[in-house]
Amino acid sequence: MLKIRTTHTLAVSAAAVAAVFTVSAIGGSAYAQERKSIRWATSSVDSYGYKVAAAMVKVVEEALGGQYTVTVNPYPSTTGAMKATMDGDGEIGYTADVGMTQVYAGEGGFKNYTAKKGKLVHAWYAYPMESFMATSAKVAGKYKCWGDFSGKPVFFTTAGFMNWLNFIRIYKALGYQFKHVQIDPKTQSDALQAGTIAGAVAYTTAGRSLASYWKETDVRMDVKVINPCPAEVTKLKAAGLAVVEVDPKLAFSKDVGVKQIQGVPILFAYNVRPDMPEDVVYKMLSAFYKNRESLAKADPGFTPMAKDFVGMQVQGISANPDIPVHSGLAKFLKEHKAWNDKWKIAK
Repeated sequence: MLKIRTTHTLAVSAAAVAAVFTVSAIGGSAYAQERKSIRWATSSVDSYGYKVAAAMVKVVEEALGGQYTVTVNPYPSTTGAMKATMDGDGEIGYTADVGMTQVYAGEGGFKNYTAKKGKLVHAWYAYPMESFMATSAKVAGKYKCWGDFSGKPVFFTTAGFMNWLNFIRIYKALGYQFKHVQIDPKTQSDALQAGTIAGAVAYTTAGRSLASYWKETDVRMDVKVINPCPAEVTKLKAAGLAVVEVDPKLAFSKDVGVKQIQGVPILFAYNVRPDMPEDVVYKMLSAFYKNRESLAKADPGFTPMAKDFVGMQVQGISANPDIPVHSGLAKFLKEHKAWNDKWKIAK
């Protein structure tokens, strides 16, 4: 069974252990130097995206028969990780369906951006996240709907994160003023208690796991979740956005003032450029599929993937059906009778 840790040292130790094992197995260090490199670009070290990638290093290296050394490279934001991969500074890039949409539309952080090596294509969709709004319990009485935060200073997660992008499209759909205040996530509880920010966007993975900095906030202070009002839910659904419910008891250690949290979901991925060899992506996917039950036991964020691994890949592609699919994922889906002939394979 895999164990997932949140510490920065996990990526280093996992890679080191794998490297030592490989070198000792073949009886020399020369071969280790010949191993090819896969750089896995993620968001910052305190993010869930980094934690997952760090834990997957051993799975990937074993799946590729020890021919590759995988290193996890954190970037300040998910957008930064995507650009690094598309510019050739990484081979696997952390992203989400909303980020993929913006890349191909040339919007948001990708406006006037040209990829130096190639755009990301569909490769592996790993877990859903649900974005919602929270504030300090001391001032929660001021806020009844998401519209009450319109124009007020809010930490919408780190700028460039996919949940940040998610709330940009949420506010756009609702016609609200998006006033983001950038802070160090580790200072979030201080900012909420001091009133520097009116609220902060929180997110769960698969309706369960909170990001590490949100777990710290949950321990340090009392927070209340503010759900969208019924009229806002109707408007969001009319704009094509889903609204899902999350059990607060699965995510928070204290009462957050609502029986069910209402959030807008996004689907996270670790995608690649088309020039990644087909067999590499296929072997990675096959390994994740084989280990899906163990992954879910190690971290509940993988539960939806374990329940319907193939279906999650289909869902990820379907969110942006005009974006090409990596040939390795196409091979995997065809093998599992889930390929749609309307999709196009990246070349």
